[in-house]
Amino acid sequence: MVLGPQWQPGPDGVLTRDAARVILLDEDDRVLLVRGHDVDAPDRSWWFTVGGGIDAGEDARSAAVREVREETGIVLDPGELVGPVYTRSALFDFAARTCRQHEDLFLARVRSTDLALTRDGWTDVERDVIDELRWWDLDELARVEIEVFPAGLADLVRDVLVWDGAPRHLGLMRE
Repeated sequence: MVLGPQWQPGPDGVLTRDAARVILLDEDDRVLLVRGHDVDAPDRSWWFTVGGGIDAGEDARSAAVREVREETGIVLDPGELVGPVYTRSALFDFAARTCRQHEDLFLARVRSTDLALTRDGWTDVERDVIDELRWWDLDELARVEIEVFPAGLADLVRDVLVWDGAPRHLGLMRE
């Protein structure tokens, strides 16, 4: 099965999981994103924030730190995470299944010049569906031609460059 044990059928039968994502910013306010594709639709790709499912017994902050380390090789201290700055639910199709993911999105700052991004922590599924990691200038990101999740990410990032401490709830997004 492509989807792991974190995915469980919800009351409506839709596979559902909780997830933690991180808006990683460098010293120039560039955001690190992942480009991936669906195993069942390899011609469609999109950019998205680093992160993934929350394991059993794990809180969102711990999951965010773990996911950043696994997907990028960047080691963060939980105290370096700001937020969650956003919460949302996303309904999307992946691996020929409809999935619902409830997300907490955190913000963290790193120095891109101090980093050597690595794929060493990727799962087999990630190796199959992740195509690249890239730092994006927010103006460039606003003009990108393929899908970006969450939608309007460049503006969402600008809105939390100086965060007021209040999580913003984005509601349910259909992707």
